[in-house]
Amino acid sequence: MVSWANSGGLDLHLDLHGTLTPGARGAKDALIAALREAARSGRLTPGTMLPPSRALATDLGLARNTVADAYAELVAEGWLASRQGAGTWVVNTARRSAAPRPRGARVAPVHNLMPGSPDVAEFPRSQWVSCTRRALANAPTEALRMGDPRGRPELRSALADYLARARGVRTSPDSIVICAGVRQAVQLLVRALGGPIAVEAYGLFLFRDAIAALGVPTVPIGVDDNGAVVSDLDRLDVPAVLLTPAHHNPLGMPLHPERRTAVVEWAQRTGGLVLDDDYDGEFRYDRQPVGALQALRPEKVAYLGSTSKTLSQVLRLGWMVLPEPLVDAVVDAAGGQQFYVDAIGQLTLADFIAGGYYDRHIRRMRARYRRRRDALVSALEPFDVGIGGLAAGVNVLLTLPDGAEPEVMRRAAQAGIALQGLSIMRHPLATPELPDPDGLIVGFAAPAEHAFVPAVSALCEVLGASGL
Repeated sequence: MVSWANSGGLDLHLDLHGTLTPGARGAKDALIAALREAARSGRLTPGTMLPPSRALATDLGLARNTVADAYAELVAEGWLASRQGAGTWVVNTARRSAAPRPRGARVAPVHNLMPGSPDVAEFPRSQWVSCTRRALANAPTEALRMGDPRGRPELRSALADYLARARGVRTSPDSIVICAGVRQAVQLLVRALGGPIAVEAYGLFLFRDAIAALGVPTVPIGVDDNGAVVSDLDRLDVPAVLLTPAHHNPLGMPLHPERRTAVVEWAQRTGGLVLDDDYDGEFRYDRQPVGALQALRPEKVAYLGSTSKTLSQVLRLGWMVLPEPLVDAVVDAAGGQQFYVDAIGQLTLADFIAGGYYDRHIRRMRARYRRRRDALVSALEPFDVGIGGLAAGVNVLLTLPDGAEPEVMRRAAQAGIALQGLSIMRHPLATPELPDPDGLIVGFAAPAEHAFVPAVSALCEVLGASGL
């Protein structure tokens, strides 16, 4: 006698209502109805594996043939799929249960043109797995304990070499602190420094929100064709300013050389700190990359970077290159422990960088993204839009005629296109004198290769339907 407790297989709860006689047709019909309803309601999602017929029969007290016949009938109806040796599983039933969508309603995005995201379909999985395996095999036992609050020394050493070579950063492993991305880096620095914090009048709203969550205000400085108007800092009493000097986010220009010099001189003169958010510095297409601002005055600039644009946002791997006197304060702000980034991920990235895989991946994606950028620009030529921010990064800025942004965003949502309007990037306290253009921020890196052309075509249809 096989008991329920050790019958094997996968657990599956089904309520067949009432006492069933094994082998009776009523039992099969009840089982079919229960499985069909579980799939229709979404409790059994597409791809869910079902127990083998023998195991389910034991669990439910039915004959195995009853379960096998029920499975076969649901396969014939298209609710399930089955293959010899692979088992039986639920297939996509959305077409059976989806209600008609009201005209004009927002739909789930099917075209991903959100800014700031890489093509994660090209994530180097096999190399990453190899690096994880090698890193774990070579890791000392203490690497699996809570260690240096700055992060694993292997990763800090690899980053010090890479950032010096690729971005011109001047540092040592002792001045690098690993974090869970640039947003967390900004929050830790604000905790260590206090506020208010100066930010660019157009900039990533997520950072403004992150700073505000700490109860610290942000104060905007102007932006023009030469980047942040750093002379605005002279009228402010702030301990730090957050900039995107290599490639302004979202307007796309580099900070003018004279202003790069001026902002580090401001920091030297006032005791302030410049936060250099190098969010996409690896992707430069038309000329030599703009080096890190940190190289001008390492003792007055905190350099911030992450893998969110190069590999994937979900890795939650970022870094701060800090002036040496600030390291302990930031570690204290983080709680004095490396809580936020797992050691295995750090060891893997260290091996990935040291083995040259990171450089090769970036070079490969840089070539791909440049082709996409050029294809997007070509597709947009017939439309009444300005195109900016082309020299670097993974986004372009489309400027629109006055008043057009809300209508284009509405139509894009209806067409299932995920992108971002420019207006959300404007600081709510920006001066009225600052130009307030309508625009779209379009990420050309986010779609998988096969999805890029359909996404661009959908965008063009929206622009056309909007009278552009």
